[in-house]
Amino acid sequence: MTKPKQRRGKRAKTTMADYAMSFEQLGQWISERARSPALRHPRATSLSMLDGAVAAVVAGPVSMASEEWVCPLLGVDPDAFNHDTEEFSAIAATLMRHNAISETLSTRPESFEPLFVRSPDGEVDPRPWCMGFYAVMKLRLLVWWRLLSPNGTEHLMLRPILIHCIDDAGRPLLPPARHTLGTLPVAQNAWRDIPVAVEALRQFWMPMRFKRGA
Repeated sequence: MTKPKQRRGKRAKTTMADYAMSFEQLGQWISERARSPALRHPRATSLSMLDGAVAAVVAGPVSMASEEWVCPLLGVDPDAFNHDTEEFSAIAATLMRHNAISETLSTRPESFEPLFVRSPDGEVDPRPWCMGFYAVMKLRLLVWWRLLSPNGTEHLMLRPILIHCIDDAGRPLLPPARHTLGTLPVAQNAWRDIPVAVEALRQFWMPMRFKRGA
């Protein structure tokens, strides 16, 4: 990625942190962009959704160029990577989140915490985060296909995430669980298994990523 052209009168910027807006500002920026009819609609419409998408990039089967996933998630053009604008500030904040998640999963995976939406009374809504994860999967769905067959044991790693996702027609990605005492609580509490599932996915795909890199 080339260093963006700086605005005149601004002090020199040397690191990604110098360009990045805060993560909280990024959430507001995404929300405003998602509401604007005049701007390209971002696929990530909240911080939680963006966080899930970034986790999929980090834990997924292939290394992806920043422009391939950042542009659709934020609703920006590739040229935004080349100019010191508010769009690039949002890009920088997104890439810093990527680096933070990557470092956490590499050095302290047990401390990884997805940014789920929480109600004032503490109730968790994992759906936006999971839909963000799935949005990145769809960018390279053929590579993820190995884990999508419900008959494969590897599919179990994805279930805690996909059980909260819907397709483009609004239908659940996974068949609804049978309403029995043995299965219903699993579906309701599947979000608790997501941090472990993300690390399991990262470990599962790591040999492929290293092989492709070589």
